Amino acid sequence: MKLIGSYTSPFVRKISILLLEKGITFEFVNEMPYNAENGVAQYNPLGKVPALVTDNGELWFDSPIIAEYIEQLGIAPAMLPGKPLASLKVRQIEALADGIMDAGLVIVRELARPVAQQSESELLRQREKINRSLDALERYLVEGTIKPETVDLGTIAIACAVGYLNYRHVSPGWCVNRPHLVKLVETLFQRESFARTEPPKA
Repeated sequence: MKLIGSYTSPFVRKISILLLEKGITFEFVNEMPYNAENGVAQYNPLGKVPALVTDNGELWFDSPIIAEYIEQLGIAPAMLPGKPLASLKVRQIEALADGIMDAGLVIVRELARPVAQQSESELLRQREKINRSLDALERYLVEGTIKPETVDLGTIAIACAVGYLNYRHVSPGWCVNRPHLVKLVETLFQRESFARTEPPKA
């Protein structure tokens, strides 16, 4: 199968890690979604990454959908619990981590605009989203809602989100007063799948 995406996208990294953790062979096709000639659009009408092309030519796009497809292949290790409600709870953690990624992307795009055109209120709103979400993740770890020793779709998404914050220097103080979150992501960053998917140096 083929994974279409950008090496710098945290959503693409999430899917790459899922495939690597399951030992699924895939070809990576590097396509930048913001190029004038958007090659991604032939795989996803929205022109967004990631997109996945299966061996029989099926197209899947949007990272939660791709993650669900990969899980339905039934290849170990399982990245979602078997029970529907427990699975939904992990998907909600994934959604929270994806929201951090989205907010980080908005900040990066806003800061790329000329200074005079940047919206301080928009930057503040996105940073508040990130801080609230990181606080929630820390709380879930303290309460045991997230198990720090578990490698699943939720914890992988969390580490990809934090990795993106680090890569883009979007929230440099994210680790302050969040020791459980720091421990979780540091443990995951040591895995081969994370080491192999580090974004290129800016």
